[in-house]
Amino acid sequence: MTGSGKGATARAILLATLAAGALDIGAAILTNPQVPARVVLQSVAGGWLGSATYQGGWSSALLGLGSHFGIMLGIAAIYMALAARLPVLRSRWLAAGVLWGVAVWLVMSQVVVPLSASTLPRPDTFHIVQGLIVHVLMVGLPMAWIARRRLGAPARA
Repeated sequence: MTGSGKGATARAILLATLAAGALDIGAAILTNPQVPARVVLQSVAGGWLGSATYQGGWSSALLGLGSHFGIMLGIAAIYMALAARLPVLRSRWLAAGVLWGVAVWLVMSQVVVPLSASTLPRPDTFHIVQGLIVHVLMVGLPMAWIARRRLGAPARA
């Protein structure tokens, strides 16, 4: 199903937020089996609360979950706005998705997290590679595919 206009873009943003948000947080939980899911979610809230997040129980975990989806909403809105205006992001959706996943990881790991109150350590090489793979597969590619399907393939010249 494809569409045009603001309604189609809004629906694509919502779908991309829910899909990529669930895939990304699911991957974070599954790739950190040494800690409970609550702790993974609390680590997201650590961007607001610092180390106090880990004393907040499920309240801080829910703050982390809400924050995660809020950030994903912004990421999806930016991508869908770009994809609506730049047909190449829909015609070359695989390449665009890979690049978007890398860009999202770079901004989150090199700008957002360091500027936050997070107490997470800087990632080592293994976690850098893992983070890039997760963001490409769970964020970039799903968003690019949703843009292609929901906003439509560009007309061929």
